[in-house]
Amino acid sequence: MESVQTLPPPSHLSPFALSFLDHKFHTKLTLAEAPSFVAELQTQCSDLDRILSGLNRRLGSGLAGYASFSGEIHGFFGDVDSRLNNLSSTCSSSVVPDGKGGKGFREELAALAKEVARFETIRVYAETALKLDTLVGDIEDAVSYTMSKNLRKHSSDQNSEEMRLLAIKTLKTTEEILTSITRTHPEWKQLVSAVDHRVDRALAILRPQAIADHRALLASLRWPPALSGLTSAYSDGRTANQVLNPLLSMQADLKLKYSENFLALCNLQELQRQRKSRQLEGQNRELALRQPLWVIEELVNPLSLASQRHFSKWVDKPEFIFTLVYKITRDYVDAMDELLQPLIDEAKVAGYSCREEWISAMVTSLSTYLAKEIFPSYISQLDEESVTGIQSSARISWLHLIDLMIAFDKRIKSLVEHSGILLSFDDDDILQKISSLSVFCDRPDWLDLWADIELGDSLDKLKQDIEDESNWRKKVEVVVLSSCTDDHKSPLVSGAFLRHLASVVERCRALPSVTLRSRFLRLAGVPIIRKFYDSILIRCQEAEGLTALTDDAAVIKVAISINAAHYFESVLNEWSEDIFFLEMGMDQDDKTELSSNENVDGEGLPESSGRVIFDDEIKKLEEFRKEWVEKISLAILRGFDVRSRDYVKNKKQWQKAEEGWTVSKTLIEALDYLQGKMSVVEVDLNSKDFVGVWRSLAAGIDRLIFNGILISNVKFHNSGVERFGSDLDVLFGVFGAWCLRPEGFFPKASEGVKLLKMDENRVQECMDGGKRWLKENGLRHISVTEAEKIVKSRVFTN
Repeated sequence: MESVQTLPPPSHLSPFALSFLDHKFHTKLTLAEAPSFVAELQTQCSDLDRILSGLNRRLGSGLAGYASFSGEIHGFFGDVDSRLNNLSSTCSSSVVPDGKGGKGFREELAALAKEVARFETIRVYAETALKLDTLVGDIEDAVSYTMSKNLRKHSSDQNSEEMRLLAIKTLKTTEEILTSITRTHPEWKQLVSAVDHRVDRALAILRPQAIADHRALLASLRWPPALSGLTSAYSDGRTANQVLNPLLSMQADLKLKYSENFLALCNLQELQRQRKSRQLEGQNRELALRQPLWVIEELVNPLSLASQRHFSKWVDKPEFIFTLVYKITRDYVDAMDELLQPLIDEAKVAGYSCREEWISAMVTSLSTYLAKEIFPSYISQLDEESVTGIQSSARISWLHLIDLMIAFDKRIKSLVEHSGILLSFDDDDILQKISSLSVFCDRPDWLDLWADIELGDSLDKLKQDIEDESNWRKKVEVVVLSSCTDDHKSPLVSGAFLRHLASVVERCRALPSVTLRSRFLRLAGVPIIRKFYDSILIRCQEAEGLTALTDDAAVIKVAISINAAHYFESVLNEWSEDIFFLEMGMDQDDKTELSSNENVDGEGLPESSGRVIFDDEIKKLEEFRKEWVEKISLAILRGFDVRSRDYVKNKKQWQKAEEGWTVSKTLIEALDYLQGKMSVVEVDLNSKDFVGVWRSLAAGIDRLIFNGILISNVKFHNSGVERFGSDLDVLFGVFGAWCLRPEGFFPKASEGVKLLKMDENRVQECMDGGKRWLKENGLRHISVTEAEKIVKSRVFTN
């Protein structure tokens, strides 16, 4: 039987040992566990002895290395001391007789100074390397200790946390030294690289350990909370007080422990950010440095996993998914401001808001689920529809999902701004973080599909509006869709097109990137404008093809189409002044310029002119208006020409007066036709384009009269001149309803009559004066040759 060993007397034991034994063996029952406890103590002692041996070896190695450096440095300084003594004896025993000796002395002194500086650099390098080696060794020891403590049972969490904090503090000191070396001694790249390699290995162990401990702590706090109180998908009331928040209900000791753990993880992330900043110096670092907060990710990830168990039941009812995510985000966002933001500030993690990070992480988790589960399901339904050719609800479901995403993003933005800080949503990076529509950033093919569905839905609804003839007859209310005060006399169909286009633009605004917005609008918005253009063009071509615009009904049909184009164009111009559209135009210009710069010859480079996205469509509508305004003018001019042909051809009528008539009888029908047609056009055409019609018509009639009468070798007697002047006055009177000086729009005819009314003396002056005389007398639209023809046609009689 083995002899039983007894403990020494209590007086021979330390107070710590007595307290330890009292704590472990406070009852007789615990004495039975003594053998296992002794074995555990022996294991721990062996581990400590092994660690101590390792530390002794490292210390010995460090001391040996230091001794080696010290010996080498001592030798260097001994050599310097010897050379200085030699130099001193040389200087004291001899005098430099000439300039040559002085020059040699200076050269030797400069060489010596250079050597001293080199030795000093070596000394600093050696001391820095030794200091870094010691610091990195401390880091590795602390990491090894925390790892071994995590592997053991009944380990002291407090000691483990203290060692981790010590490791982080040492890491910060090491990083400060490395940053200083990078700035003052960039040539020491190998030293920095060697230290970075060892530190990276330590961090590769330290970060997972810290995160694992943080997760264990969250689990002990019962995080994530049960979602049973949150899954009432239709609840919109403020229920944060009804949901128990583990972060706000922690006891004092747990709160302190959580805060320390939280700060450690934040400090570790900030340290890693500083290291990346140093390593990426001189490069575009913003993307690499801006990372989500680890502590917030650790709160969101388990919540996201718990939520997805509910999401899987709601694939066909995505509104429940968005409601639940928003409710979770809203109910816990106050804790971010009240509890965690002060810790972030204490950790000095610059540029982070807990509210933003929480909301961003929740939205990112939702976007990830949408991209992995919801969108693929909807796309498979669309593919099935395209294969079978049977119209299903897949497209409706897709558009409904987009509506939910847009509504969700609006609520999220208001939640971000609820803190009282108005964020700049012009920044695409911020928008992408808090937008569920950011799924399209990585999947532009899905954006194209959405644009195609959106366009198809709009065109299907517009088809009925286009075919309803009443929509072309009734006029749109100008004040409804535009702030323009002009009466465009536009048909309702143009308003229908603009409503659908405005809907596409509004949905486009929700996208979190200028590039995405531009792409979507070009795919879904621009085709709507082109469809509108095709519709009005077809109607005009039909009217022209049937009657060549000789019928009033055809003219009215074309006038209505011109009104629609003018109204549409004016609204697009108004929109184009918005910075929203200007940004998309500039984005397109940047891409064009980028692709053009690849042309090494520099040929055909486009000029950046601040284009807006609808520029091409606006120009097409403008050209359409001008073309068909000109066609209306030409049609009326042709009719006037036909009805005034006898008037123009009768050259003898200018030799005598027509008694009892203030206007030539052969011109009355043409004037009546002109007035009737212009009355129809004035009633049905918008005021701006009507001005274009009558001005173009006036110019055409002016040419007709000038070429057909004034310079056609006729003979004007006194009575003929008077008669011709009266005819023109009546013609000018027709156009006098639309301007104050109608004769100004008949420049050649007016100046021709002015020449005919001159007396013989002035006619001779005209013949002799030439171009100068014409200019002095205000005749600027007639050439010298034309003036000579006109004055030669004048017959003066007594």
